[in-house]
Amino acid sequence: MDLDLGLQGNIEKFTLAEIFQLIAASRKSGTLGIQKDDSIVMVYFKEGNVVYGYGPRQTFHLGQFLKEKGIISDTQLEKAIRIQSKTENTKRLGEILISHGFIDRSDLQEVIKKQVEELLFSLLSWKKGSFKFYENQFPTEEEITVSLSVENIILEGLRRLDEMNMVKDVLPNLDDVYTISAAQGGRTRDVSLQAKEWNIMALVDGHRSINEVCRYSSMTKEETLKKLAQLKLAGLITKTERKETPSNVKLEKMISRLSHLFEEYLTEKTAPRVVNRKINKIFVEPKS
Repeated sequence: MDLDLGLQGNIEKFTLAEIFQLIAASRKSGTLGIQKDDSIVMVYFKEGNVVYGYGPRQTFHLGQFLKEKGIISDTQLEKAIRIQSKTENTKRLGEILISHGFIDRSDLQEVIKKQVEELLFSLLSWKKGSFKFYENQFPTEEEITVSLSVENIILEGLRRLDEMNMVKDVLPNLDDVYTISAAQGGRTRDVSLQAKEWNIMALVDGHRSINEVCRYSSMTKEETLKKLAQLKLAGLITKTERKETPSNVKLEKMISRLSHLFEEYLTEKTAPRVVNRKINKIFVEPKS
């Protein structure tokens, strides 16, 4: 899908993880509008990174986060909401809380970051709806913005979902071969991987199929497939044609095998002789 031709469609056809990944890879700036039933969410991007997100009942969420962290009390939140209602919601709740000394700007930045992350995590579970990207358009001017890596958002959101149904859609053929994808458009990717994900990435080398990666993985097949699906949706691995194993690697494997056989032979020759001891012959058959 070409962003220049207008990015819009249905979530049933293009998952939001794929849409986020496409915007990030193209380093686009603008607003992604997403609608499901009567819920509308706006996600703002700047050069491929998420800088803000706004969804239904956002005022309540912001206040809840501040209250859960023990930064404001019920009384302070209720007072701020009353003041906001008198201004017909033209003044942001955060601005009111700061102006009355209930919070400082660093508190607000931390909570907004968490608020936007939680909003994006919830979006990744949407199975239906529609979306449209408005390039270089921003509905409102936000005083407090964040900078969130799309890859990290996708990975963490999918870790929370933990669904096997996702695997069947994302990895339909387990005989396919994948390789680590390169960053596009000169964009630097800020990705935080867990140890298990690093281990899986090390096995994705352009030679092994998905089935082979599962065989070599220290995790169960189900867990390995989930991790691979998450890495693919985050744009960190991509399908490729199987690379031929270099001839020097084949030679090294053959030499290693012959060395092992020779050691077995020497062990056999130097072992103490025992009556009726059986001697096993070793045959090296060339592969056709």
